[in-house]
Amino acid sequence: MTILLNNLEASIDALLKRTGPHVVLGIPLGIGKPNTWVNCLYRTIAARPDHSLRIITALSLLRPQAKSDLEARFLKPFADRVFGNYPDLDYARDLKAGCLPSNIEVSEFFFKTADMLHNDPAQQHYICSNYTHVARDMLQFGVNVLAQELGVREQGSHRRYSMGSNPDVSLDIRDMLVRHDQRHRVVMVGVVNHHMPFMPHDAEISADDLDMLVETPETTHTLFAPPNMKVGLADHLIGLYASTLIEDGGTLQIGIGSLGDAISNALIVRHRHPETYQNMLSHLPSGSLPLPQQTQPFTEGLYGCSEMFVNGFMQLHKAGILHRKVYPDVRLQELFNRRLLKQSIDIHTLDTLIEEGLIHESIDPVMLAWLQRYGVLNESISLEKDRLIIQGHPETNNLKNLATRQRLQAFGLGHQFRGGVFMHGGFFIGPSDFYQALRDLSEEDRFGIHMGRISFINQLYGQEPLARAQRQKARFINTTMMMTLLGAAVSDGLEDGQLISGVGGQYNFVAMSHALPDSRSILMLRAVRDTADGAQSNIVWNYGHVTIPRHLRDLVITEYGIADIRGQSDHQIIERLICIADSRFQFDLMEQAKHAGKLRADWEVPGWARDNLPESLRQRMKPWANTSTLPDFPFGTDFTEDELHIVHALTQLKASTAHPLDLVKTLMSSVFRTEPVPERYLERMQLDHPQNLKQRLLRQLFSGNL
Repeated sequence: MTILLNNLEASIDALLKRTGPHVVLGIPLGIGKPNTWVNCLYRTIAARPDHSLRIITALSLLRPQAKSDLEARFLKPFADRVFGNYPDLDYARDLKAGCLPSNIEVSEFFFKTADMLHNDPAQQHYICSNYTHVARDMLQFGVNVLAQELGVREQGSHRRYSMGSNPDVSLDIRDMLVRHDQRHRVVMVGVVNHHMPFMPHDAEISADDLDMLVETPETTHTLFAPPNMKVGLADHLIGLYASTLIEDGGTLQIGIGSLGDAISNALIVRHRHPETYQNMLSHLPSGSLPLPQQTQPFTEGLYGCSEMFVNGFMQLHKAGILHRKVYPDVRLQELFNRRLLKQSIDIHTLDTLIEEGLIHESIDPVMLAWLQRYGVLNESISLEKDRLIIQGHPETNNLKNLATRQRLQAFGLGHQFRGGVFMHGGFFIGPSDFYQALRDLSEEDRFGIHMGRISFINQLYGQEPLARAQRQKARFINTTMMMTLLGAAVSDGLEDGQLISGVGGQYNFVAMSHALPDSRSILMLRAVRDTADGAQSNIVWNYGHVTIPRHLRDLVITEYGIADIRGQSDHQIIERLICIADSRFQFDLMEQAKHAGKLRADWEVPGWARDNLPESLRQRMKPWANTSTLPDFPFGTDFTEDELHIVHALTQLKASTAHPLDLVKTLMSSVFRTEPVPERYLERMQLDHPQNLKQRLLRQLFSGNL
């Protein structure tokens, strides 16, 4: 029986009476964590040395922290505005600071990018798992509490609850417990946050499914909302290349961040401005697009199947691109795939269903329920003995009977197929306007988004016929950090063992692309990265750690083009990857491959790929750079115009003070710079009235870089 509690401390006391002093807590990744409840549990156990707590989770999100006085002056007002009353996770803050209590341990299977580098406790307790194995691993570690943040809907006196952003792992764990008759092992805790968008389908949960339901004023708080990242020119080029590979009527998976936004923006340009889109493609090097290009606007539309439902998908739906619906009946889905059915319903829809063997001419109660579930027949129709009751009139129970057909056509048919969805997702995270858009969805659009099990989304196993039918012409697009010249990808860690992030679902999607006959895996990376020692190539000869082995190689994209390396021999892989590397590093890469005997001694970089340089990209894209076609923030930003200007100045200042000598040079040049600075910038940075020497120096440094 569900216990209803409206006091955090009382809920923790009730929990510990069930579990005893040793708690192994499983909580979702990202925004599905009930932060205030977890913090209360954490503080309670930290104060009891005879108790213990192990937390198993991923992506523990903290408000951004400043690393300098200047950063703090900029960041605090921004964070207060964007993150509102979002409560940081105490365990995450203490883990990052290296001060976890001795009786508490935290294991994560995915870090916020680079957040836990050189943090020994975090690195030592990291769990390397495919996303689809997390539920299994949590149970293996002895999880005895599952806690989940819930959305709620009031319907008169009735309340409905939803796991909102994160049914991903929770549903899989619940299924495993039920399957093995071990539901009693785990205490299920639901914590209500009224800001969590309510999502239907599998995400909806009954209060009876929970052992404890907690709701207090503190449990409703702002959701963590990372602002949209700036999309640079290299990102836009990568997105442009990727968009040429996505077929109308296909399936799409993308991730969060600037590269995901770049792909979505390029697809919208392709759909709304095809002439501009094709004009941009014509300015790209001749060999950089080796595959047939998909450049036409979308008519059938796309279906999203992605572990992460991100803002880019919402923008694609608003643009009329993400609207291909899939159905949970494999036979029905196959008829749509064969274009024997369309969304609108008429009398011939029944004929097709009969001819293809999905229904019979005379229908029974089960068949009637199926037809009504999918909207083929309306809810007014019923069966009485051997008669169909249509608008109160009995008709012959035979769908080929002329009188029955006429009556059905006039009064009994639905208008559109029901039950289809255009998006399957496991969890969502995004900027604040994305959450608001989810809250504001029409009921039809809300039903079109199915948040569900990660085991369904990230693999074919267990539902292969249906998944294959739905995931037509899939393009699974992920980011990676580095590619080796033999086709392996480095996405989650460094060769010294330090973890940057995690495997997540990348391996699953790459493997799935090889299992589906008309699908492709696309790995995107920027060709170079900036370091303190200058630019470094992200395409390397070899590396001591890989995430995706080279036998799963497929399509690779940088800002310089597409390399199709699926099924290619080693020399072809090397040649094609060198052709999309930055030209500053092509010679060294070529020499390494030749030295290893993997490349012909007389091979040279083809002419079209010898000008792979940032300045060449800027020249090629000059007509569209910083316009509405390739904007810095395609889907808006939480920064004001003044704040964007300040961010640029702070970024420039950080780069120019990386070394002590550079700091002195920057300080001297700033001191003698006399250009006036708009007062509003100084007010925004609380430097309009400096009180001491330090503040006067900060003001001068800041002003000098504006």
